[in-house]
Amino acid sequence: MKKVLVTGGAGFIGSHIVDGYLNQGWQVVVVDNLSSGKRENLNKEAKFYQIDITDKELAEVFAQEKFDLVNHHAAQIDVRMSVKKPLFDAQMNILGTLNLLENCLKYKVNNFIFVSSGGVVYGEPEKLPPDEYYPKNPLSPYGVAKHTIEHYLYYYRKTFALNYLSLRYANVYGPRQDPYGEAGVISIFTIKMLAGESPTIFGDGEQLRDYTYVGDVVDVNMLVSQKIEDLNKRKISSPDDLAYNVGTEKGSSVNLLYKLLAKITNFQGEPIYALERKGEIRKTYLDTSKAKKELGWQAKLELKDGLEKTVSWFRKRKW
Repeated sequence: MKKVLVTGGAGFIGSHIVDGYLNQGWQVVVVDNLSSGKRENLNKEAKFYQIDITDKELAEVFAQEKFDLVNHHAAQIDVRMSVKKPLFDAQMNILGTLNLLENCLKYKVNNFIFVSSGGVVYGEPEKLPPDEYYPKNPLSPYGVAKHTIEHYLYYYRKTFALNYLSLRYANVYGPRQDPYGEAGVISIFTIKMLAGESPTIFGDGEQLRDYTYVGDVVDVNMLVSQKIEDLNKRKISSPDDLAYNVGTEKGSSVNLLYKLLAKITNFQGEPIYALERKGEIRKTYLDTSKAKKELGWQAKLELKDGLEKTVSWFRKRKW
């Protein structure tokens, strides 16, 4: 039985990844500092360490557990926080990841999956949808950190033969997303509407995003976990060669989200429109043809169906 370390495994996406591995028969260890993750998200079948990925004590976990794979979901994920506190963002997202990579070398863990961001590394794309080789012009420290780590991974592969893959997620949504901590527009709108309150739309609401259901994200993680060694056998010339966009290839507006969610929740009110927030990307959605060709993966769930699943979960939780 193979053993995987999932960092951030008490978070929204990470906890679903943990469930996916357990369903496939893996032994799972979770490292999470619970700064944004929640104990209630933890699967009881996984072994849990409450440790920050920047801590020196992380080495003790590696020494004791002897992993076959690291799946790295832990991160400072707030783009606005990264703008306010770039040093803090770099400490968590760059130095924390390097701590993991150094422990991989020391304890001979040769497989590493990194969660990058297709929503920010390309900046404001002039051509839609961008593929993995599109120029990288991140407009936030968060995006800069994500792209920087991909270059570090390329270095570790070339120098130390570390097998790695980067998954550049679009906007992931679904059950367990925290409407207070992770600022996902779908979860925020959902709890507002279920409470009979009008949600706020910043700007004109025509911003486009690629909203991807968390179940489809779990599927691609399980696929690449099985294929990571084979995919690393080929010759590569850039970090982009081992990176994959993860999205639906469709841009959906905030106004469309509002209309769909209002229908699902039976909300009769009107949205509140506010000033556009500075620094936010106007339009982005991802080309995922590389994942289709090389991994045999594509997003399956339509937005409407994913929203219904998400609202159903929030209703049961009585937010």
